[in-house]
This record gives sequence, structure tokens and C-alpha cells, in this order.
Amino acid sequence: ALKGAVRLEERSVNAISGVGCKIELPHEHAHRTMADIEKIITSSAMPDEAKELSIKTFRLLAEAEASVHGKTPDEVSFHEVGALDSIIDTCLACRIFTMLRPDHFICGPLPMADGVINCAHGPVHSPAPAVLRLLEGVPVCGFSGHGETVTPTALSLIKAMNASFGPWPCMTVSKSVISYGDKVFEGAPNGALWILGTA
Repeated sequence: ALKGAVRLEERSVNAISGVGCKIELPHEHAHRTMADIEKIITSSAMPDEAKELSIKTFRLLAEAEASVHGKTPDEVSFHEVGALDSIIDTCLACRIFTMLRPDHFICGPLPMADGVINCAHGPVHSPAPAVLRLLEGVPVCGFSGHGETVTPTALSLIKAMNASFGPWPCMTVSKSVISYGDKVFEGAPNGALWILGTA
């Protein structure tokens, strides 16, 4: 039923070409628990390593959301993140990561912006409360745009992948890609740079 629902597409922002991921599924108003999401992931056709990384990501997210809402991780009801397209998005990132199997995953400081985020609970400040819970030990830097630059799911992924933070490592570059999401920040750099190399 999901065949053809996910595809890579060429995207361009400010005349700089890159790639984006398009997921097309029927719209749903699904509020799923951690147990629901684990069941979807464990019954998927992904290899075990990708399943484990996906579940680790959602558990980190559930812990952060539980802390924000005064619940246990098992009691958390995921709204936007509980939708099937968001689950596929996260699982796809985990599958690609386990295929690449990097010895080290290094990120620069995460760009944080002020602004307002409209979510299922109403308007909240940016960064979102769950992001603030997950930011402990994570370097950040200011961003000239306004709005949500780091989502709770993205930060959970980065932490589940055991990213370290710092400047560019000494390496020989073998591949580079710019990826774009759906949001464009006017007057600010857009996209994420992904570099693969050998030490």
C-alpha cells in the first residue's frame, strides 16, 4: 500500500540545487503512542539495526515530550509526529544511516532561531519545549531567520545517531549533498550540508 509513497526529488533554493524527500500519503489525524509506533516499526521490512535506531529515536522523543507534559513516555500521545508520513521520514533517515555506517557522525552547532511555532497544543515559543529538553550538552548558534529550525524529531535523530559536535574534521571528501525541507527561510542560508569522507 505504501509503494511509490516516497521519492527523492530535485529542489532548488536561491538558485542552488539540492535534493528533497517527498512522502505522499492520505491525510490522517492519528494520535499514536510509543507502543503504537514501536509496533509499526517492528513489523516493517527494515533490517533490525535500522529498526533499533528508529525505536531509539522515538524513545528519546517520548522522554522529552513526557518531561514537557508531566507524563510518562508510555503515556505520551504523538500528534504530528505520530502520523505515518513522519514515522516513515524518521525510519528512512535511520535506514540510510545504517547503510552508510559512518565511524563518526559530526555536526556543527545547531542553528537556533526565535519565533513562534504553531503545533497541536497551540502557539509555542521557538525552540519548542521538547527541543529545549533535548538540547542539554548540544552546542548551538544563532540563526538569522525566524521560526522552527530544529524540530524535536530531528534532534532526537541526531542524538540517537550519537553525533559529536565540532568543526570540520580533517578528511578527504568523497561525496557531498545539499538537502532541503519544505520550509524556506527568507534572508538566511537554507538547506543542510551532508559530507561523506575518509580520515
